[in-house]
Amino acid sequence: MTTDNHAQTIASFWKWQAIDWDRFVAPLEGDVAFFVEAAQEAGSPVLEIGCGTGRTLIPIAQSGIEIVGLDLSESMLAEAQQKVIRLDSQTQQRIQLVQGDMRDFSLGRKFNLVLVTFAFVFLTTPEAQREALACIAKHLAESGRLIITNPDPKLDLLAAYLAPLGNALKQEKMIEREETNTRVIVWASRQYDPSLQILKSTYLYEEADAEGTVIGRHHHHLVSRQSYRFEMQHLFASCGYEINALYGDFKRKPFAYGDIQIWVVRKKEGVKQMNHSQ
Repeated sequence: MTTDNHAQTIASFWKWQAIDWDRFVAPLEGDVAFFVEAAQEAGSPVLEIGCGTGRTLIPIAQSGIEIVGLDLSESMLAEAQQKVIRLDSQTQQRIQLVQGDMRDFSLGRKFNLVLVTFAFVFLTTPEAQREALACIAKHLAESGRLIITNPDPKLDLLAAYLAPLGNALKQEKMIEREETNTRVIVWASRQYDPSLQILKSTYLYEEADAEGTVIGRHHHHLVSRQSYRFEMQHLFASCGYEINALYGDFKRKPFAYGDIQIWVVRKKEGVKQMNHSQ
């Protein structure tokens, strides 16, 4: 398996984030229904890369589809497993959770649909992106589809990080932990490198008790890459994929600047996939 400092940084970040992830991230309108419908159309088996705590994976399995969830973070998979064991036995049998790196994994089978739900941003170089697409291609059935969702880079927000005080620490979220009667205040600072298209985020977590006294504090870093529409289009072409659709939201509206990039692609017929790890 491919290992490097960046992968270790991601694993460290998700170790602390896993317990609060479902409370930290607001669902996007129609996202789960979109992926369930895509899985139903493709049929079993389905692979979700970056499955996290199972927010998308579990509804797909509950719809009758066999699905494998791959994630780099053992902590996120542990949270997902806690959800899975509470499901009925038939749904449990349709789910397999695997720890692995999307750049270098081997599952010994092919899938009718592969989902990469907002995890592609953590591939921080074009080389890493090509490695992942090559590895995914090896796991796609001949008529299989790949769906990748990316946030579209918003130039006004990225420019703000370059301005004076643009990287100042700001409160981003407050999470209530009812099970421990505590709250977690999340602070974030961001720096953007336009030459590398890299967004570096530093998160500070402060846990406070019911009286507001801080009882714990830790910080973690996360690095992601901003990928533009036509950059992605050329990336797919160079890796032997053809584009079926690009949507701007989960209702399938045409893409426009600032939307979510929802790519639906498949392997080109008769094109030999390149090995980008060499």
